[in-house]
Amino acid sequence: MATITLEYDARNKKAKQMIDDFLASGLVTRKQTGLEEALDDVEQGRLTTVHTPKKQK
Repeated sequence: MATITLEYDARNKKAKQMIDDFLASGLVTRKQTGLEEALDDVEQGRLTTVHTPKKQK
């Protein structure tokens, strides 16, 4: 398996549509970022509370 990193201007509608169509073809998969995974956890109810670390003196 190979990993491909793409950089494109997401404001360019043609470029974004081409990437979306390529991903929708099912030939490739998209790896989620840590932030996207965390947001999915919240949406799916896998995360119910957030604990923030206390500041050490």
